[in-house]
Amino acid sequence: MSTNLSFEGRVAVVTGASSGIGAATAERLVAAGAKVAAVARRADRLQGLDGVLPVTADISDPEAVERVADAVHAQLGRVDLVVANAGVMLGAPFETAAVDEWERMIDVNVRGLIRTGRVFADDLLAAAADGGPADLVHVGSIASHVAFPNYGVYCATKAAVAHLTRNLRTELGPRGVRVRTVEPGVVATELGADMTDPAGLAVLEQLREMVTLEAGDIADAILYAAAAPAHVNVAELVVVPTAQG
Repeated sequence: MSTNLSFEGRVAVVTGASSGIGAATAERLVAAGAKVAAVARRADRLQGLDGVLPVTADISDPEAVERVADAVHAQLGRVDLVVANAGVMLGAPFETAAVDEWERMIDVNVRGLIRTGRVFADDLLAAAADGGPADLVHVGSIASHVAFPNYGVYCATKAAVAHLTRNLRTELGPRGVRVRTVEPGVVATELGADMTDPAGLAVLEQLREMVTLEAGDIADAILYAAAAPAHVNVAELVVVPTAQG
């Protein structure tokens, strides 16, 4: 399969863009010629990204997601690439976990991701009708496939993302929109940095003692899949460190 890594003429939205995979993806898309809206809660971090349209928003807020779409449309026009990357990971034993932390993960990892796709769905369908490409990328996790102690609710949110993506492919794929998951293994990012539960932290530290991927490795995978010819969808892409097996 041949690919052209030029994104000239494309308009992209990347959520969770203040650090890690989101920031690396936004930077690479700009370097490849795309117009990019970088969306995140931390405005100061977004200002450090060169060449992007910074949009400060918490995607767990439905009204904020609508404001993101309004800002992007007003300044960049129609979107043909959406990278729904924003995520929260808060591990804790099931019987002692804070319920509000479960709610935060569900709000961002599931509801926020769904709203992000929905608010730009008409854009993607219009881009596909004009000959494409049009891409909706969900950044999931191998946690959708693998069981990790003390991460049950986080894993459940990522499993929801994986199956949502499969179902959306049946709806949007026949109309030319490529819907995919990119599912990383252990990556050296800030994900989980706000975790406070000792048991959850212990599991995370154990995982990151392994050889980890860099955020740029996942960004490269996202761009590779999105650069494929419009009739090709890399539908489910699992990216793990070689040492993770």
